[in-house]
Amino acid sequence: MRTLSPDLAAAIEQPVTTLANCWRLTRTDGVVLGFTDHDEALTFEGTTFEAATGLTASEAEATLGLGAATAEVEGALSSAAIEETDIAAGRFDGARIETFVVDWQNVDRHVRIDVSDLGEVKWGEIAFTAELRSIAARLEAVRGRLYRRRCDAVLGDERCRFDLSQPPHRVECAVHSVGDGWIEIDGALGADPDRYASGRLTMIDGDAGGLGSDVASAAAMATGRVRIFLAETIVPAIGAGDRLSLVQGCDKRFQTCKERFGNHLNFRGFPHIPGSDATLQVARTGSFHDGSPVVP
Repeated sequence: MRTLSPDLAAAIEQPVTTLANCWRLTRTDGVVLGFTDHDEALTFEGTTFEAATGLTASEAEATLGLGAATAEVEGALSSAAIEETDIAAGRFDGARIETFVVDWQNVDRHVRIDVSDLGEVKWGEIAFTAELRSIAARLEAVRGRLYRRRCDAVLGDERCRFDLSQPPHRVECAVHSVGDGWIEIDGALGADPDRYASGRLTMIDGDAGGLGSDVASAAAMATGRVRIFLAETIVPAIGAGDRLSLVQGCDKRFQTCKERFGNHLNFRGFPHIPGSDATLQVARTGSFHDGSPVVP
């Protein structure tokens, strides 16, 4: 009878594979979550990759060149880290996903094989599927500026430079009641409610703290309260007494920038660009097309 060598016997006793997949998810708000398809939690690079998430990986298709590759992971909504309300509320939108392959017997032996952006997330009654888009997909985003009459900056950003920290351009108030697509608040806003159309509402506290929506319109009610109609639904429940921040809107016109905000020196549009009708007509003294500036 032939006797096996010690090395061969030890090799036979080893599992067929000791590799596991791990995913590290970094949300835009700085929250870091770790997941693995192994049956026990793994910890490396300062992150604990939880095993009770039910995540599994699909096949990934890789292409040569700059084509955007995609992959998917599936998981259970019963995970303590991922809930349906968080997905619907957009807390995972734009998250950064790092994919690792690790030897679960020795976690120091791990390698990061991919970095992706979280794409479309679909969910059903008990599970969700998340699309992982390669960073090459960022090349498909539109870059640069469009030459048009209206401003292309966001009110209050580094290009606009307008200070929104002071009322009435930004106010804080409390929720009085909530309905289907609207929120009513107590007290006056310090300015005509129409000025908050196309503005931004952000919840400060409560279950929806940190989430927000663009404002479709706002109107004063006979009760003295102001009703704010939202452009999109905020999924987590909003209750009476929750505080919110409301920022005035801007319709991107030069006249609004000059008269309402006094910020015309930072206007990022091109209001003097003539339309096609003006470019095809001859300038005549005494007519609208006399060669003078389109916007005074």
